[in-house]
Parts: sequence; structure tokens; C-alpha cells
Amino acid sequence: MTLNNGTTTSHGPTAGAARKPGYAGTLAATCCAVFVAQVANALPASLLGLFQADLNTHGSQLTWITAAFMIAVVCFEFTFGVLGDLFGRKKLITVGAALVAVGSTVAAVAPNVQVLWVGATLNGLGAGALFPGSLTMLASVTRNARERAHAVALWSGFLSAGAAVSPFLGGAFAKIGSWRGSFWVLVVIAAVSVVITLVLTSESRSPEGRKLDIPGQITFAIGLILVLYAAVEGPESGWTTLPVILSFGVGLCFLVGFVVVELGAKSPIFDLTLFRNRAFTVASVVAVVGMLAFLGACFATAMWLGPVQHQDPLRVAVPFLLLQGPAFVLIPIVSRLLHRVAPTWLLTSGFVLMAVGCLLCTRLDVTDPALTALVGPALLIGVGFALCVSSVTAVALDSVPPQLAGMASATTNMLRDLGFALGPVVVTAVALSNAATEFTSKLNDADLPADHLGAARGIAAEGGPIAVNSLPPGAPGSAAHDLALDALGSGFSNAFLICGIAAALAAVLTAVGMFGVRPHRSPAQSPAEPSTTEQGGAPEPVAK
Repeated sequence: MTLNNGTTTSHGPTAGAARKPGYAGTLAATCCAVFVAQVANALPASLLGLFQADLNTHGSQLTWITAAFMIAVVCFEFTFGVLGDLFGRKKLITVGAALVAVGSTVAAVAPNVQVLWVGATLNGLGAGALFPGSLTMLASVTRNARERAHAVALWSGFLSAGAAVSPFLGGAFAKIGSWRGSFWVLVVIAAVSVVITLVLTSESRSPEGRKLDIPGQITFAIGLILVLYAAVEGPESGWTTLPVILSFGVGLCFLVGFVVVELGAKSPIFDLTLFRNRAFTVASVVAVVGMLAFLGACFATAMWLGPVQHQDPLRVAVPFLLLQGPAFVLIPIVSRLLHRVAPTWLLTSGFVLMAVGCLLCTRLDVTDPALTALVGPALLIGVGFALCVSSVTAVALDSVPPQLAGMASATTNMLRDLGFALGPVVVTAVALSNAATEFTSKLNDADLPADHLGAARGIAAEGGPIAVNSLPPGAPGSAAHDLALDALGSGFSNAFLICGIAAALAAVLTAVGMFGVRPHRSPAQSPAEPSTTEQGGAPEPVAK
């Protein structure tokens, strides 16, 4: 097993060694830290409808709440991992939890959606520090591979629990008071994490051979942010508008520059030479496409129940228990399966289940608020994700020699997080573009009073059909509500279809692209063994 300082651990010789000092405290602190990070990640899902109502937001503005968080994680998690190695993981976790506390405070008092974006970005930066920092600190106090596997399984359980609990936290506070209360709770939990880390842990670092890749970090962050900005704003602003075209063009130029920089970097944040390996390239593409399908389906579900159907936040939280819960409940089962079944087949099976669940979602009726029709699809997607999330890193590690396992794991984890970031962006682009086209077409043929027709056109031009769908009865333009609802239903059905196609494509790529590949890992090495990565990426069982 490759640790983040590049050394390799053995499996058996230290089995009887005394437990390292501070193990229990470090385990408690790191589990609390990753729980905080994941609650910050998943909390907004059940609150999108309330954000729309309270802050007068429209489609792309809602997308940025989730996208701002994930972009911050993707852009900076490698660099945070290096910073932890250089200056100390205890400091990194403390700063990360403090950033979440500050970001959640900003979100709790946000007077408008723009301030909420700032809070989400700060939360993403904090989580980007907590994910790699907590994992590498935990690995540093374990005495052998078996103990490390058990510790990381518990760490992963708290991570998955945060994803499952946070929508209920948001829904409960929205029910008894305001959505802002849930962010204040997150402030308290983050503050508790800071205290636990300071009191119960000792500093750990491994600076040998670690260097910051500042040119790579800058070019990657700017390029990714600009490209995703264009993808988010395109559906509402227009794909041919100057800001969108410039963002795409300049962003792509920066990403090309990033590739050039990394090819010549002495300590790259992204080792592009790994992609000379066909099997690793396939695994990397699958990580992006498959995780795009999962978080895209999650975001589409949140939008469907919240801003589209305007359901109660607690009801919105129910499907997320099925989407995120299996990744926690099935941890011991998936861990055992990874010892007995080739991870390629587990990964393929998981993507197939996700594809079926997404395709079943295309048959949902937007006028039916019942949750029963979502139970089966959500459970299929959740179980499929549980099978995939551990297997995707195992497949990547199988494809490279052992000495490259750390970098391969880090790269795969970052690409998986990139898929998570792309999911809401792609869903929004597909759903809102289709909805806008259909709504405009039907509105032109609709027999509506002239005042409502003109108002609906004006409101749709500013905020799309999702804004018309939110008009109160009797307001100018509200007569077009049913047209807007039908258009949104059609748009998000197309988004679920895209997620299903993405999951199916990931399944085919895995089965076909990995066919005939011989694993580099020896048969005695555990495929479920968690890897703390050279670049500080999160480990395989991450449910986001």
C-alpha cells in the first residue's frame, strides 16, 4: 500500500505492533472532520426550492450553489494535500474546518444568492482541505494495513453518513424555522471539529520530495472555472453570447496551457504520463463519466422535487436517503466483494444499475408529487453507486505498477471529483435548454390573456421557465404556469436520460476497455485496501 510520502507498507510483519499513540483521538478527529466536509457538500440539496423562493433565484444561479463547492474541491484538493505534507495535516484539518465554519456563517446570513455562492465556495475550500488532510493523518497513526483498512472504513462510514444525514438536517430546520438554521448547526459542528483536532491529535507531515506546482495549479483552476462558467450560463444567457464564447475559448486555452505545464513540471499535480497506459486511461474516463451520471441524477432529483414541484424539504430528503444511504450501509459487503470479485465486474454492474435507475426516472410524471415512483429508481442508483465508488479506484490501481499506485489513486480521485462537479452543470445545461425551447414553442401557440402572455415572455427571458413556474397564483404571467411545469418536466426527463446514457457508456467502456487487461497487483494484495494518495486525494469510498 502506497502512503502519501511514497513509502510502501507491508501486510503482516507489524500485525502485533503496539497501537500508535493518539490513534483513538486521531480516529475521532478525522471522522468528525470528514463528516463536516460531507454535510457541507450535501446540505444544499434539500434546500434548492427554498433558496429559489427566499432569494429569488433562477436555474443557473441554483446550479452555482453546488458547482461553486465542487469546483473549489476539484481545483485545490491536490494542492491542499501537498500543503498538508509540507506544513502539517493537523494544521490543514484545523484550517479546513475553520473555513467551513466561516463559509457556513456566510451562507446562514446571505441576503442574496451571490453571497450564498461565496459561502459555498468557502465550504468547498474547507472540504478540499479536510478530505485529503483527514485521510493522510489517519493513515499516519495506523500500525499495519489491516488496521488502516478498518480505520478508513470507519472514516468512509462517517463520510457517507454525512451525505445521508445532511438533507434531513436541512429539511428539519426548514420545517421548524428557516433553512438558515441548518447552516448555523454546521457552524457549530465545524467548530467542534476544530476543537477535537486541536486537543486530540498530534501533528504529522512528510515533506520529503513534496513541492507546490503553482503554475499547474493556476492554469488548471482558471481553465476549469471558465469552462464550467460557460457551461452553466449557456442555457440561459445563450450559447452564442460573447461572455459564454469567450469563457469557453479562454478556458480551453488555459487547460491546454495546463497540459503543457504539467508535461514539463518536476513535481506535477497531475501526472499526465499515466495516460500512456490504456487501461488507466479507460479507468479515468469511466471515473469522470460515471460520477457525472451519479451526481447529475442526484442534482436532477433535487431540482425536480424542489424548484420544479415545490415539495416540502423533508420530503425532498427522503430520496437522498436511498441515493446516498447504500454507500454507507453496504460498505462491509462491497469490501468483501472486492476481495472475491474482480473490481472491473463490480464497477460494470454498478454502472448498469445506475443506468437502469436513471432511465426509469425519465418516466416520472412532473404533475405527480408522490414519492413512491422515485423509490425504485433512487435505490437502484444508490446501490449502483455503492458498488462503483470503491471499485473505480481499485480498477485504476489494477492498471498500473505498484510504484505508481499513489499517483494513480490521487489522479483517479481527482477525476472522480471532476465528474461530481460536471454532473450538476450538465444536468442544468440539458434540462434548462430543453425546457426553454419547449416553453417558448408552446407559449407562442397558447391561448392566454394578452397581459399574462407578455408577462410570461418577459419573465422567461430573464429567468427561464423555472421562474414562470414559481409565480404565485394571480401574478402576471402565472397563467403560463402549467406550460412551464410541463416544459421543466420534459427538460429534466431529458437530463435523467443523459445521466442514464452516461452510466451505460461507463459500463460499456469498463467491460470492453478493460477486457484482457492483466492486473499489476499481486493476488495477495487486497483490492479493497484503501490508498492514501501521493497527491492527497480522497480515498475510494467517497459518497458525494
